[in-house]
Amino acid sequence: MQQNSTINTEKVNEHIVNWLKTYAEKARVNGFIIGISGGIDSALTSTLCAQTGLHTLCVEMPIHQAESHVSRAQEHIAQLKKRFPNVFETRVDLTPVFESLKNEIPSTDDQKKLELSLANTRSRLRMTTLYYLAGINGLLVAGTGNKVEDFGVGFFTKYGDGGVDVSPIADLLKTDVKALAAYLNVPQSILNAKPTDGLFGDDRSDEDQLGASYPELEWAMEQLNSGKKAEDFEGRQREVFEIYKRLNTVNQHKMNPIPVCLIPENYK
Repeated sequence: MQQNSTINTEKVNEHIVNWLKTYAEKARVNGFIIGISGGIDSALTSTLCAQTGLHTLCVEMPIHQAESHVSRAQEHIAQLKKRFPNVFETRVDLTPVFESLKNEIPSTDDQKKLELSLANTRSRLRMTTLYYLAGINGLLVAGTGNKVEDFGVGFFTKYGDGGVDVSPIADLLKTDVKALAAYLNVPQSILNAKPTDGLFGDDRSDEDQLGASYPELEWAMEQLNSGKKAEDFEGRQREVFEIYKRLNTVNQHKMNPIPVCLIPENYK
C-alpha cells in the first residue's frame, strides 16, 4: 500500500505560490499568517507563503508542547527567516490561557471524552490567536491541512485548525506534501519526523490516533473513490479500508457545509 507522489514539484510549487499571491492581492491584504507546529504541513505551507514575497508571519503557540515539536518549529522558522526577508515570527505561550480555561469549565469522569475535548480546545485557542494576530496585521490565515486530512478522514478540529481563510495544500496528498517539502529544502528533522497533531502534549503520532499510516489511507481513499468495497479486500488491506470508510463517514459533518434549516416559502 505504499504510495508514491507523481506531482511535478516545480510546477506545483509555482502554481500554489501564484495562486496565493493573486488571492492576497485581490483581497487587498498584506500577506499571510501560519501556525508553526514543527510538522511538515505547516513547514510547507509557510515556505509556499514566503515565496509570494508578501508579509509572512510564523507563529508558535505552545500548550504543554513536546520539546521535539518546539525544537523543530524553531529550526524551521530560523531557516525560513534566513532565506526570505519577508518572513517574521512571534511566539504566544497559550499554556496559562489553557490552564485557566480548564479551571473554569466543568470536567467529566469520561477520560476519553475529556482528553479529546481538551485537545480540540487547544486547537481552537490557537485559531483564535491566529485570527487576532491576522486582524491587527492585515493578514490571511493560511491553513495547513492536506487532502487526506481535509477531505478523506476529517482529521482536523472543527473551528480549530479547520478555521482558515485559504487552504493552499488541501489538494495535495501527504506523499505529495513530503515530495514538495523536500524540493523546497524543508529541514530534514521535519521531513523525517512522524506526523503528529501535537494536541495532546506528548509524542503520539497521527498513525497512533488514526490506526493507519498516511500512505495506507491514501490507498484506501483511492479504492473507495473507485467504487471498491470492504469485501473486495483481505487482511491488512481490508482493515485499512474499513478504518478509512469509518472515519470518512463519521467526519462528514466537518467536510460538508453547515446544514441550514430552510423555511418553506409559504411559511414566510
